[in-house]
Amino acid sequence: MDNKNAYALREDDKAGSVYLQEDVVASIASLAATRDIDGVLGIYDGSQESRGRGIGNPGKAPKGVSVDVHHGIVDVDLNISILYGYNIPAICQKVQTKVKSMIENMTGMKVGNVNLRIAGVSMGKGRS
Repeated sequence: MDNKNAYALREDDKAGSVYLQEDVVASIASLAATRDIDGVLGIYDGSQESRGRGIGNPGKAPKGVSVDVHHGIVDVDLNISILYGYNIPAICQKVQTKVKSMIENMTGMKVGNVNLRIAGVSMGKGRS
């Protein structure tokens, strides 16, 4: 099994080893940031807002999301696009809290930082 860009959740116990690919953690972060948070349009991938994208190509992290794990602590960087008229600090607090909670609950890994970059503002109607 190729464990490149994977993090051990459990190694060599009686049931076997469990590794989590980096792109899975990035997908969790992407989905958490874009689901059910008013004012968030999506992850900004540099060319367009990718509305709630996070599931797709196995082995490939969503664009606009990066994950770094050091000594079992996850740091996440997200580029998000928001809708015009929403309170940016309030949106950011909700996104950071939800991303941290979802990663910790789903993986058991500890989250250190969830860094956000507001990379776009849109007058659009929001999620379709």
